[in-house]
Amino acid sequence: MNANEYKPKPVPVPTPVTQPFWDGTRAGELRLQQCKACLRHVMYPRLRCPQCGAAGMHWIRATGRGRLYSYVINHFAAPGWEGETPYVIAVVELEEGPRMLSNLVGVAPRPECLTLDMPLEVVFEGRGDQTLPMFKPAPARVPR
Repeated sequence: MNANEYKPKPVPVPTPVTQPFWDGTRAGELRLQQCKACLRHVMYPRLRCPQCGAAGMHWIRATGRGRLYSYVINHFAAPGWEGETPYVIAVVELEEGPRMLSNLVGVAPRPECLTLDMPLEVVFEGRGDQTLPMFKPAPARVPR
């Protein structure tokens, strides 16, 4: 297979529960659910709070900031990623508390460049008719 024959990267298909998340990414916002009962922030989107079981979930705009919790450097191309290896698959701990799986961009995919707890910020990548949240290194924030 040559470079012109690569398959496109997969595109997420929204469901009724996840549609507000994808509407947010298209608008350049990272959105999370928050439980109306216990106020816990939730990621991935669902109908009930995983902490208290309440059904009252609503959407909030997240800060888009987080920290690198864990990562793997993938050297084997998944469909659509041919010619782009290695790349970083990251677990990002969001400032609001939940963790999410994403890709890390804007940094070399080498262990010496990837420090756990490094500050990250969301960026968005258009893919087909969707927009996906990715994360890149952010400048360290100065405490107030």
